[in-house]
Amino acid sequence: MPFRYRLQKILDFRIRKKEEQLLVVQKAQQAVFVAEENIRKNNEEIQATQVNMRKADPMMYDTYDKYLIHLWEKAEQLEQIRVEAQRQLDIEKQKLVKLEQAVKVLEKHKEKNKELYLEEEKKAELKQYSELGVTRYFAQSRERQEEEEKEILRQLAELEVD
Repeated sequence: MPFRYRLQKILDFRIRKKEEQLLVVQKAQQAVFVAEENIRKNNEEIQATQVNMRKADPMMYDTYDKYLIHLWEKAEQLEQIRVEAQRQLDIEKQKLVKLEQAVKVLEKHKEKNKELYLEEEKKAELKQYSELGVTRYFAQSRERQEEEEKEILRQLAELEVD
């Protein structure tokens, strides 16, 4: 009879939950990457605007200043978005770690149960072989005894004939 783990459904459920959480973590990681990319693009825009401001007509300085102020405010907002995305990623990673631990606990329990099962199977097999050996020994000893009795009867019969 093959090994059947009695908590297999729970283990499968926990594995499914862990895989779902892994997808959530990947989405959160992607959100952090997007936020970082937006910050990088905004910083490039700030640098390009500063370079263009140096080459621009002095009458446009006020417009460039307003645009730079807008870009710096946008940079602060993007940084807040990135911080929030990073915080969410950390939370989701903590959940994933807890789910992985729950799965590992059940997998370890399953492994121990399987070892116990295999040990019991081995004991039962040895017991069966032992019983077969005892039965065979008694059968062989009975055959030897019968042969000895036949030999004694044959010898008696020879003695009586003589």
